[in-house]
Amino acid sequence: MSETRSDGELLRSVASDGDRRAFEELYRRYAPWLTVRMRGRCADAGIVDDVVQETFLAVWRGSARYREDGDAAGWLWRIASRRLVDALRGAGARGRLRQTLARLRHRDEASAEDHVLAGVEHGDLAGALVRLSPELRAVLQATVVDGLTTREAAVLLGIPPGTVKTRAMRARRQLREALA
Repeated sequence: MSETRSDGELLRSVASDGDRRAFEELYRRYAPWLTVRMRGRCADAGIVDDVVQETFLAVWRGSARYREDGDAAGWLWRIASRRLVDALRGAGARGRLRQTLARLRHRDEASAEDHVLAGVEHGDLAGALVRLSPELRAVLQATVVDGLTTREAAVLLGIPPGTVKTRAMRARRQLREALA
């Protein structure tokens, strides 16, 4: 009869001994769950599969360090979500983002983010966000919080880029009205 090892024991065996069986057990426990969860964030199954593989490669190679007191599922999710954002952004997107931010710094008019931050002082941002439809909140999450481009957000959400733009514009308008 084989004894079931805890996630922490498996991770320690992988990190210290390069224990292949421990790694395989960890993979069997968490790869399906992680794949389903990532597919909720990205409609492209190929990207999701790559991200899951890269996540477990980071564990195997030891480039990702597990803290003994942490939750293994949460730790794997954090690694995978960062890898997903990196996969969607790509090197070219980072350069475009830097250029856009540099141009915005020199503009005299306030950005949409500045309007939202000003509204935090005078309004209820959390309440305004909760009142947005799930579709509008998802677009804001992808474009503002995750910092993705319209095209990247479209891939992530599985909708056309034009729909991303429309929903982002509608969400910003509703937030401005709610915080005014």
